[in-house]
Order: sequence, then C-alpha cells, then structure tokens
Amino acid sequence: MKIVVLDGYTENPGDLSWDGLAELGELTVYDRTDVNSEAEIISRIGGAEVVLTNKTPISRAVMDACPGLRFIAMLATGYNVVDVAYAREKGIPVSNVPVYGTRSVSQFAIALLLEVCHHVGYHSDTVHAGKWAACRDWCYWDWPLIELAGKTYGLLGCGNIGIHTAEIAKALGMHVIAYDARETPEARALGVEYVDLDGLFARSDVLGLQMPLFPFNTGIINKENIAKMKDGVIIINNSRGQMVVEQDLADALNSGKVAAAGLDVVSTEPIRPDNPLLTAKNCIITPHMSWGAKESRQRIMDCTVENVKAFLAGRPQNVVDP
Repeated sequence: MKIVVLDGYTENPGDLSWDGLAELGELTVYDRTDVNSEAEIISRIGGAEVVLTNKTPISRAVMDACPGLRFIAMLATGYNVVDVAYAREKGIPVSNVPVYGTRSVSQFAIALLLEVCHHVGYHSDTVHAGKWAACRDWCYWDWPLIELAGKTYGLLGCGNIGIHTAEIAKALGMHVIAYDARETPEARALGVEYVDLDGLFARSDVLGLQMPLFPFNTGIINKENIAKMKDGVIIINNSRGQMVVEQDLADALNSGKVAAAGLDVVSTEPIRPDNPLLTAKNCIITPHMSWGAKESRQRIMDCTVENVKAFLAGRPQNVVDP
C-alpha cells in the first residue's frame, strides 16, 4: 500500500511523527506541492492508493490521471480542495478530521479580541524600545483600553468552536448572542441567546465569525450588513476569509464605523500584497495560525491515522458528503 502526503509541512514542521502512517504502508511525505501545477500533483501521487492533502487540490483531472487512487484523507476539516462529487462517482471515499482544534481556535478568537482591547504586543514593544524608561509618568497607554464586561459578543455560528468561545466570553462578563440554523442545548445551557441575522448585526458590540463557509455567508460582511451594525463594532474572524468583502471592511475601518478588526484569515492565502486590509486602520492580521497548536495538530495526525486504518479495514469513517 503506497501512501503519499502532498503537503505535510504545516501539519508537521518537525515536532510530530509520521510513524503511525508509516506503519500502514510505504509512506512518502512531501512538505509542499505546487497547488497550481496539476502535472506536479499527478506526478507525486503516481501509483499511490492513499493520498493525504491539506490545501493541495485534487481535481477531476488529477483523479483521472491517477487510476490507482482509492482513498483521499484530508489533514483538515475543510475539503473544498477536493472534487468530492467526482470522487464519489469514482468510488473514492474522502475523509476529513471533523473536530481537532475546538479549544485552540476558540482561545485564539479571544486572543485576537484581547489584543484589540489592550494592544499588549504593541505596548511591550514600546517598553523594550525605551519609551517607559523615558516616560515622565509611571504608566501610559497609546490606545484606548476596552473593558469587555457588560458588552455583547455576537457569534455568527455557534457550533463546537462557537460554544467554547461563548464559554470564555461569558467568563469575561459578556452577554452572548448567536445566529445559527441549528440551536443546541449546550449553547442554551450556557445562556447563549439565539437571534436572527439582523438582530445579530444590530446588537453585537463584538461580532465573531465562527461558521464554515457556505454560499449564504460568502461575502456576508459587506457594506450593506456593516451599515446595520453598531458604530464602533469590533469584528473577529478566524473562520473563513471569504465571508468578508475585504474592501468594504477596510472602508468601514478607515471611516471608524468598525472600530477594529482581528483577523486570522483572508480571502486569498498567503495574503496578497494589495489586500486593502493591510493598510486599513486598527486591523490586526495573523497568518491563519489559530489551528496550529501542537495539541491540535497531534489530534489531526491521530484522527488521520485512524481514518486510513478504517479505510484499510473496509469501513471508511468521517466520510464527507459532496
């Protein structure tokens, strides 16, 4: 059994082990594969029966050119890089890792919010640069400091990650409201108040995007919906960058309608140099790192090994739908 990992570096930059997969077959791991080269993708898959991918696309043409391919395992939850419908036609199951970074991603969402509220990194840099040593006063702050207690955290999406974000927000003294097509008893037990979409926009002091990408929410943070929000709203997005019309958010940041944004994702990644959010006011951007805690990546590895084992046993698990 030949197993190929097309883009293993972000999952395992050297602090994890591929041994669990190596025990299951002849394993080849590529750190990176050119996502724009179907020829390279096809060449690297070769005669492998099992292929693991994170962001390297597996298209109809790739599958047709690799007749030995029998199973595709995602090193992630998202699977939009694979033509899943065509894979099903060809009898190739596609499995993902449905839950791995719930705690890490929710923790990071709050980290972005706290950075917006306190600019801890910035102020540490000014101290190291000598500003405090030269200060006439015993303290200073260069940005307004924001207390979150009593404010409303609005969640666009309240699944597993949203529920854990709500837990932290509640611990900070915030009221949590949410829009989600599926209401859960776990969220209600936390005191999460479900609202409609316009209510979410109108009432949120902080709006957190924590929902997978669907057609209905692609570009949902646009000038029309921003106009429905409170003046001075804070927007946090460590879900999917395509939910945001980036020029509209940049305009709202520059006008002050949106007080600040904390973003871990953008529409095209790596970020393009001409992305308008790079020059927008009060915009913190991190490089899609919410998921990257070692503990989270180990869960991806463990689940992926189990997904491959289940396939080899004839009982594929975590198989995604087209």
